[in-house]
Amino acid sequence: MMITSATPSPEALTHWQRELAQAISDPALLLQALRLDPALLPAAQQAAAQFPLRVTQHYLSLIPPGHPQDPLLRQVLPLAAELQPVPGYHTDPVGDTQASSGHGVLQKYQGRALLITTGACAIHCRYCFRRHYPYNTNNALRHWHGMLETLAQQSDVDEVILSGGDPLSLSDQRLHELIQQIEAIPQVQRLRLHTRLPLVLPSRLTNTLIHRLQQCRLHISLVLHCNHPNELAPSLQPGLTALRQVGVTLLNQSVLLAGVNDQATILKQLSTQLFAYGILPYYLHLLDPVQGAAHFAVPEAQIAQLQQSLRAQLPGYLVPRIVREIAGAAAKTPFSTR
Repeated sequence: MMITSATPSPEALTHWQRELAQAISDPALLLQALRLDPALLPAAQQAAAQFPLRVTQHYLSLIPPGHPQDPLLRQVLPLAAELQPVPGYHTDPVGDTQASSGHGVLQKYQGRALLITTGACAIHCRYCFRRHYPYNTNNALRHWHGMLETLAQQSDVDEVILSGGDPLSLSDQRLHELIQQIEAIPQVQRLRLHTRLPLVLPSRLTNTLIHRLQQCRLHISLVLHCNHPNELAPSLQPGLTALRQVGVTLLNQSVLLAGVNDQATILKQLSTQLFAYGILPYYLHLLDPVQGAAHFAVPEAQIAQLQQSLRAQLPGYLVPRIVREIAGAAAKTPFSTR
């Protein structure tokens, strides 16, 4: 089976796809919508020329107007700081190139294969570690048959991870076709989807998607990328409840970001609110050293204090593992003071 490549007509678009099509990509419109200082525009336009702006109307509604330091706005507003080269920050910070098996398949860890399903996202996070990734030449849907052959030949791979971009930016039909082909590989037992779509577009959790995941023979984990408690809108809850009811495991991994969530009170609130939504805090990633995101870095002394505070204030199951990804390492590396 081949993934369908036809673009649906506007009449055929589902509600979430229409919302996705209305995402803001013009810095001037973003500043206008949030009543921000027009003086921010030149730098925002320059930074967006290197890594485009994209933010959904739903995510925009979570940001109060007139607050340039809002933690959600900081994640999407292009800044002049992105244009400054910083030693140690690279275009391939986690070794995706060396981990590539070809055909959009990355293999960094034993027993797991990651598929770059698409370069599309509903929102462009300014700290994205794949902001320089060559999606046009190395994604799984472009090399469909080669991707399936690569997976089938890896007899030790029992877990497949759908990443991107964002795999939930694919239509329900395309996801169905992809999952169907992965299910047909006997050694694969688990499927993991890494996504930010439900947070920035809660309508993406359609009944069709949930039903398809329910029918899958594989054990499915959905890993959300939530960085701040303000991203957890009430409209997200029904979809998450439905996922849990059909047996999907819900996990979260955050990125530690200066000016966003680098305070113990915020991280504590994030963990407790995630758990109230039925999501288990799993990883708190240190910033990947990607070119254009150095202004989000948090000093290691502060990270150590945050770790100590969270351990003191939360039960162990609500304390996310603080880790960093090192290119070529056999696993995520736990943070420790040096």
